[in-house]
Amino acid sequence: MRFSLLTAVFCCAIFLARFAQASEMPVAGKPFEVEILALNDLHGNLLPTPFYAPQPDGSRKMIPAGGIDALGAMVRQERARNPHLIFVGGGDLIGASPLTSGLLRDEPTIDALNQLGLEFSALGNHELDRGRDELLRMQNGGCQSNEAQRACKYQPGYSGAKFRWIAANVIDTVTRQPLLPPYVIREAHGVPIAFIGAVLKSTPLIVEPDGVAGLRFEDEAEAINRTVAQLRKQGIKVFVALIHQGGDTRQRFDVSDCDTLTGEIVGIAKRLDPDVHTVISGHTHRGYQCRVDHKLVTQAEDYGHLLTRITLTIDPVTGKEIRQRSVNLVVDPARLPADPAMQGIVARAEALTEPAARQTVAKLAVEQVVRAGKMHPDTGEAPLGDLVADAYLSATKIYGTQIVFLNRGTMRDDLPHALPNPQQTVNFGDAFATLPFNNNLVVMTLTGAQIKSALEQQWVLTASTAHVMQVSSGFSYAWDAGLPINERIDATSMMLHGHPIEPEQNYRVVMNDFLAEGGDGVTVFRDGLDRVVTPVLDLQALTGYLQHKAAMGQPAGRKVAADRIIRRN
Repeated sequence: MRFSLLTAVFCCAIFLARFAQASEMPVAGKPFEVEILALNDLHGNLLPTPFYAPQPDGSRKMIPAGGIDALGAMVRQERARNPHLIFVGGGDLIGASPLTSGLLRDEPTIDALNQLGLEFSALGNHELDRGRDELLRMQNGGCQSNEAQRACKYQPGYSGAKFRWIAANVIDTVTRQPLLPPYVIREAHGVPIAFIGAVLKSTPLIVEPDGVAGLRFEDEAEAINRTVAQLRKQGIKVFVALIHQGGDTRQRFDVSDCDTLTGEIVGIAKRLDPDVHTVISGHTHRGYQCRVDHKLVTQAEDYGHLLTRITLTIDPVTGKEIRQRSVNLVVDPARLPADPAMQGIVARAEALTEPAARQTVAKLAVEQVVRAGKMHPDTGEAPLGDLVADAYLSATKIYGTQIVFLNRGTMRDDLPHALPNPQQTVNFGDAFATLPFNNNLVVMTLTGAQIKSALEQQWVLTASTAHVMQVSSGFSYAWDAGLPINERIDATSMMLHGHPIEPEQNYRVVMNDFLAEGGDGVTVFRDGLDRVVTPVLDLQALTGYLQHKAAMGQPAGRKVAADRIIRRN
């Protein structure tokens, strides 16, 4: 019934749009343009964050970019230039957010996007971080949250998102209907344009399994093509795909029609219906404007650093899209006037979260501990991964733990996120930005053979080092990038405190509950025995470890990784 009502609402909106735009009809037979403004992977970043902007001499300069103040100013400027601009999202607008938004369950971010007139967005995997019920609360409003300590603290009573999340490939297994509307239709000069949403089909592998129980995630291209076929029967001829899946390219974000795009989105785009000419992507946090089989595929990096303006040229006689072009716009606070309404949102959110954010946790041994390794070749190990893994181990010693496994995706920011940091201090806001998920730590027993199998599964989702798990002090191993997946780990290299890992011997290991349930495709962890879901949260483990090390006069943190993971080839 919910889906039927939503469909009726959209149909009503189309009817009203025809009357509203009747006076704007172009000269008969002359092609007209429709502009779309796209944002993706905001992740609740209300404040500017570092961005490497290209310079005329070919170098890159770090500048603060994004922030809801500047983002709001640019959206309003774009809308003043074209009042009929369609403002859309590519997913992950919330979730994995800094403390200013995350501590308030991202309700400030929803308020900001509501006021900026975002119309709809593809569903992102991080919108499901807290499960389907919380997603529907974020959409529809209310205070019945699985994080009651955070919900409705930004304002008394939460009214929900005015924009709609859309996803054609997320199916409720009980009703066999889409969980969310699959598409939205907008009209321009009497020509209907369908925007069809999808989230990456591997979402169940990268979010908490409990949160997506009862949902089926279908192939992105197949779901979109099925929807295109249905809408084509209604006379619609212009289709735009909003897909929360992406790729990468060696070309800069400001290069038009780039031709070096790689990644999952390429295969998806190639399989899309020929009438889908424009794909707005997300997920991989890259900026690009590329062509895949003549389709325009765009992404606006992340954290509000960029906005993509896409221009569709449509023939009113045939009702078909003739061409499309795009430009990625840098959201530079230094060049944009502050938006008073957005300033008000930030001020309120900061007032509510600043006391907690400012609390000093401890002093580090270095100015900053980073998420990305600085060595060559890239082993997958990072200094911050070493630190957080050791924190997990320290916090769970009472459970007899010996080895920690940590997924890289749980670390969302460097510690602290910004330099300079001459005092080498970390506050609670910094720690929260690094580990914003509040995952419980889970202890289990695995055999040495199971540990090897788990390490082999690190490349199930990608052949790169993107999902290489971080490990704790005392454990080490080597892997060979030249060998096939499932044959990359040298079993003889697996050592614990200088002793070989024995295939039949039992070991007590610890990880967050995301990995414990088979996250990132490491399904071996589901078979662990004697499981204990501890009351220890990952953030609690990190802050406690930092405080303990500082109190001992041995501040934690290194500039380079500790060589626990060795790469061959």
